[in-house]
Amino acid sequence: MTQSAFEQQLLEKAVMASVTEQRRARRWGIFFKLLIVAYIVFATATYYKQSNGSLVASVHEQHVGLIDINGEIGPDQPVEADSVATALREVFEQKNAKAVILRINSPGGSPVQSAYIYDEIMRLKETRPDFKVYAVVADIGASGAYYIAAAADEIYANKSSLVGSIGVLLPNFGFTDAMQKLGVEQRSMMAGDNKMLLDPFSPQNAQQVEFVQSVLNNVHGHFIEAVKTGRGDRLKGSEKDLFSGLFWSGDQALKLGLIDGLGSTGSVARDVIGEENIVDYTVKPNFLEMLGLKMGAKFDKALGTIAGLPQGAAQPTLQ
Repeated sequence: MTQSAFEQQLLEKAVMASVTEQRRARRWGIFFKLLIVAYIVFATATYYKQSNGSLVASVHEQHVGLIDINGEIGPDQPVEADSVATALREVFEQKNAKAVILRINSPGGSPVQSAYIYDEIMRLKETRPDFKVYAVVADIGASGAYYIAAAADEIYANKSSLVGSIGVLLPNFGFTDAMQKLGVEQRSMMAGDNKMLLDPFSPQNAQQVEFVQSVLNNVHGHFIEAVKTGRGDRLKGSEKDLFSGLFWSGDQALKLGLIDGLGSTGSVARDVIGEENIVDYTVKPNFLEMLGLKMGAKFDKALGTIAGLPQGAAQPTLQ
């Protein structure tokens, strides 16, 4: 065998060995990825099976239902009206449930979603008048979260909780001066005199500002009416302060009649309702739903960017 033939044979062996190693590594990579996916699916299924099994076993005993209102309120947010309404209907149907506690830790969010939950609580209370709804504020129960709490028969909080913020916010900015300094022109086109309402790159229009303020005042009026209906003559102090958007600590809120007492979820169940057995009815999204929501949100944002749509379009929020 010549030197040249030997070198060629050696090179071919080296190449084949490299290709074989790459294939082996790729197969092992696929195997481990499948193993991880299988583990996640198994762990998720096991968790929800155990959770559902625990719930089914617990509802046959006397208990207090618990529903978490944790995080921002709105579509595709931690707190969605449909999920909370589903949990509420389930606990109201349980004859072994003595009452339900809404454990609130939220700065607020969508006025529409908050109103949906408020209305559903009020509707369900009419179907079962003897069944009490309690709201317990943890760190914060403000704005849209307080809107929901106002539907409860009684509201409790920690003395250092933040409570209130009965107002409506519509975030907006203006960049016209900055654009002039940078030499940037506004060249957007529209059909409809008010289609560019609240456009941050155009000068403010007094008539449009007045119109938007009237809309916010109207939404604020809905909020105030809901609080008055829920709290009744327990409210104290001037309406000018109560409905100004201010918030207070728990002990201050107690003096103003925004809450009925100081306490935690455990103490309300034990000392007020008289039942220490608590069953969590909160509807929790499964792993695939959570993954889908995140991917969907990213896709919507990317699509909006490609289409030239403004991100985070201004909408009234109870925050």
